[in-house]
Amino acid sequence: MLIDSHAHLDDERFDKDRDSIIKSLKESGIELVINPGADVSSSIKAVALSEKYDNIYAAVGVHPHDVKDMDENTIELLRSFSKREKVVAIGEIGLDYYYDNSPRDIQRKMFKEQLELAKEVGLPVIIHSRDAAGDTFDILKEAQDGTLRGVLHCYSGSVEMAMDYVDMGFYISLGGPVTFKKSRVPKEVAKAVPIERLLIETDSPYLTPEPYRGKRNEPIYVRYVAGVIAELRGMTFEELASKTAENAKRLFRIR
Repeated sequence: MLIDSHAHLDDERFDKDRDSIIKSLKESGIELVINPGADVSSSIKAVALSEKYDNIYAAVGVHPHDVKDMDENTIELLRSFSKREKVVAIGEIGLDYYYDNSPRDIQRKMFKEQLELAKEVGLPVIIHSRDAAGDTFDILKEAQDGTLRGVLHCYSGSVEMAMDYVDMGFYISLGGPVTFKKSRVPKEVAKAVPIERLLIETDSPYLTPEPYRGKRNEPIYVRYVAGVIAELRGMTFEELASKTAENAKRLFRIR
């Protein structure tokens, strides 16, 4: 059984068939899905999904695109959400210098505040980083006091930095891009990261893996991510599925 460690099933693109998709996950070999929030609204939806379905767990947080809209009440709202039984992480949070939808100084400030919240409530973090590798690493290194846990989601950085994150205590998660024919670096990362620090994901409805690239992504397609990584590492599909599921349960403390 596979675990999709990052999917946005609250997205409007699932409005017409969300229930049937979620109910069919187990028969499709997907044990459970972690659904992160990206702002207050989607965090509320993620929590609601987790409370409706036994195979959905939630994370709550504000994505760098939307931190410009945070105010003094937002952290308090996230703090209250974090106490829900099936909320297992703060995320997705981080930095995005590709789109710059929020000013960079605000991105850094709110990233740090949400990291402090995660440490306070004892939850791991789900990190988004795009075109901001240096600042993301520096902020996480500064915040790491021995209690901070988390995952670099849909990791797109170098092998060297991935290993530095592993040394810092973080997990690395890979998604659809590892299946793309010209994606050399994600494939190198897939081979290099210690198996006990590796997660797999879809980031549904985004970043659909081959052979469905260009279509809406779904948690069931995490099997293609697992298949490519298993082949790259010289493992069986079943070994890779078992190890990454075990890792996800350990990070998110799911029994």
